[in-house]
Amino acid sequence: MSDETGAIKKTESGPFVHLCEEPGCKAWGGFGFANGSAAPNWYCFAHRIEWPPAKRS
Repeated sequence: MSDETGAIKKTESGPFVHLCEEPGCKAWGGFGFANGSAAPNWYCFAHRIEWPPAKRS
């Protein structure tokens, strides 16, 4: 018996594309941040959130 008769070829492959969530920005969001178990928010380099927050002096 052949397992190939019922196999379905995967047509899409590659990395997930996350766009920046800043309104009006269409750049790739390579920086993802999540609070606890919430869904992550994605931002580009220009709009990324500084985490952990920087210590202010």
